[in-house]
Amino acid sequence: MGETGTEEHTWNNWRRPLPTPAQQRQDVLIAILTLLGALAAMILINSMGAFTFGAAPALWEQLIWAAALTLPLMLRRRYPLAVLLIVGALFIAAQARQVGDNLMPSIALFIATYTVGAWERNRTWARWARVAVILAMFAWLGYGMLMTIAKPRPPFPDAAGPLDPLLANFLYGLSVNILFFLGAYFFGNVAWLSARREAELVRRAEELRLSQEQNTRGAIVAERVRIARDLHDVVAHHVSVMGVQAGAARRVLAKNPEVASEALRTVEQTARTAINELRSLLGVLRAEDTDVPETHPASPGLDQLPELVTAARNAGLEVDHGVYGEPRPVPQGVALSAYRVVQEALTNVVKHAGAHKADVRVRYLDSALEVEVTDDGRGDVKGSNGFGLLGMRERVAVHGGELEAGPRRSGGYRVRVSLPTVH
Repeated sequence: MGETGTEEHTWNNWRRPLPTPAQQRQDVLIAILTLLGALAAMILINSMGAFTFGAAPALWEQLIWAAALTLPLMLRRRYPLAVLLIVGALFIAAQARQVGDNLMPSIALFIATYTVGAWERNRTWARWARVAVILAMFAWLGYGMLMTIAKPRPPFPDAAGPLDPLLANFLYGLSVNILFFLGAYFFGNVAWLSARREAELVRRAEELRLSQEQNTRGAIVAERVRIARDLHDVVAHHVSVMGVQAGAARRVLAKNPEVASEALRTVEQTARTAINELRSLLGVLRAEDTDVPETHPASPGLDQLPELVTAARNAGLEVDHGVYGEPRPVPQGVALSAYRVVQEALTNVVKHAGAHKADVRVRYLDSALEVEVTDDGRGDVKGSNGFGLLGMRERVAVHGGELEAGPRRSGGYRVRVSLPTVH
């Protein structure tokens, strides 16, 4: 069974929650109003002498019947099935006793039948209990008609229609009862379905709210990861170069002031570059959503790769840089990721590889941009905290690219990334 089928099955087995205290208070009010209506009808009918069955028991007994038929409605939503059976049985008993009023007992029976359809939690019992009560009522109606036929034919002095008066009386009673019970049955089901749909909407709204919260949390985590990755890329590389150059300057400061001065000049320039990139990153983070372009114009790209190579050379590493294929514009996001991969790879070479030489290659393929950084170092990244390689994988994954990183058979380490340029 598919997801839709399972969900439909779940809602078909839905159980309406029990009535709230406020709804139970409403039921008490409805029962009292129905009783007051029955008392008013009883007074009027007894005052007119217009009894439904031609006669009626004593007034006190009629009062007892009215209370017995209406007061169970106080519990109609709490115990709908029991109330229907009680009111149905009392309705037949009251007619058998020939109480004077038939209107308010019929209204009480309608309310009880409707409530079972709208509130009974066991839908099988709700259906068959109403069917049983309706069949019992029609059986009682049929019995009453037979008793009428068995008696001497009553006079119909004003009858002028095309049908036999007795037949017309039977058809009229049958039609009224069909409409009465079908209405109670139908509107009860409609109320139950409406409550189920409302509960479904509430549940879906809650699921949507939870989903939005989860998406928000995911977006926050993703943004934190992106910020951490960008900060690592910006800071790690430049600080590594500054550390190497500062160490070189310290070692040769007394022996060769010119070389030390050049190294310190590189430290100064690298620090400024790092500060500019950090300001650019912080500017994006602080800007309003509407002020942030799709790609920040200050983001570095392939044109800045020679600067990375120069910085690595200044750190004492011999670096070859080659471009293969016909250079062409690539998406800025792809260019930025390629730049960051080369930056991180060279940083690891300078800091951890113990290498003397590195090779940076950029290849423009038909539908991809490929960058590769190799070195002749130890062939591992011992000393690295692993965040750089993780950041590379995350950047490549964003574009659906591939990353290969590991020792080379001939010695050294290789990082190769393939980034699609056509989607």
